[in-house]
Amino acid sequence: MRFMFVGDSMTIGRAGDFSWRYRMWQHLSALGEPFAIVGPRHELYDTEADAPVSTRYADPDFPPEARRHLAGWGEGWLHMAPVVEDAVRAHRPDVLLVSLGLIDLGFYTDAEQTALNVREFVARARAANPSVRMVLLPVIPNVRAETDAPFAAECARFNVLLAKAVADLDAPGSPLLMASRPAGYDLRTDTYDGTHPGPTGETKLAGAFADAMHQAWGVGRAYGVAA
Repeated sequence: MRFMFVGDSMTIGRAGDFSWRYRMWQHLSALGEPFAIVGPRHELYDTEADAPVSTRYADPDFPPEARRHLAGWGEGWLHMAPVVEDAVRAHRPDVLLVSLGLIDLGFYTDAEQTALNVREFVARARAANPSVRMVLLPVIPNVRAETDAPFAAECARFNVLLAKAVADLDAPGSPLLMASRPAGYDLRTDTYDGTHPGPTGETKLAGAFADAMHQAWGVGRAYGVAA
């Protein structure tokens, strides 16, 4: 099975991070089943260069072929919808693991427009591969939502619209799945700045995707469960 990670700054990670992509690679490796991680990019974001040019992962033994992704610092559904078709066609993923939305709502679009961009993303991914599967993570807790009530309401509104889009667009030949909010996610211990995941947050994000695939599709096993 071929997986492609799609996301924003929480997915690409910054120089020196492990990233939740790394945690998912560890989980998939432990299953003992063939898999590949694919995508057009492999870098981390370098905050000093203000560009995605770093290859300094926290674990230097993270294999180069497993570092592939389609994620970008400051990129959201708005940015990924136009590029996902080419990425899926070129790299042939079977499953897209998608964590997007916070950056859209924070800087670019409201909940309704962001939900429309979700639908465009799904349509374009399917144009490249009509049988592609997708797991979509809702917007998770973040520090801005704790102090900005209108923004918190917009996040909640988008998550409702995202669930509706998943229900509307789910199809037997190309299933869509909405992952659950990571259990026990705590901004004070699971992030380094109230938004971006630290080591425990990375683990919980990977677990949300792994558990969703296991529970709904029978893929692998629950996160953290030994063989």
